[in-house]
Amino acid sequence: MAQVGVNITIGVPPPPPRYEIVPPPRVGYLWAPGYWNWDGRRHVWAGGHWERARNGYRYDRPQWQHGRNGWELRRGGWQRGGHRGGYDHRRGGHRDYRDGGDHRHR
Repeated sequence: MAQVGVNITIGVPPPPPRYEIVPPPRVGYLWAPGYWNWDGRRHVWAGGHWERARNGYRYDRPQWQHGRNGWELRRGGWQRGGHRGGYDHRRGGHRDYRDGGDHRHR
């Protein structure tokens, strides 16, 4: 199964993240938190959702990063390999490695 990654670069920073109530854990699934997407004209909120867990893969959540050319949305998704930088199965939640915080309840 191939996966294609597409990143977007714009000059406008995303709004602050919205607070989301994370539902109770589901066996065999992980919570993918919401994020600000770009519709070609403005930021639109994409709410969190359940993703079926995939053995041997980690889930990297979408995130905005400011770079030399503006704000870039890295779409994230499933990546082969361990748990570095993505969903932390041992803690039961996502980690935001930009600030070191645990955002299981965002």
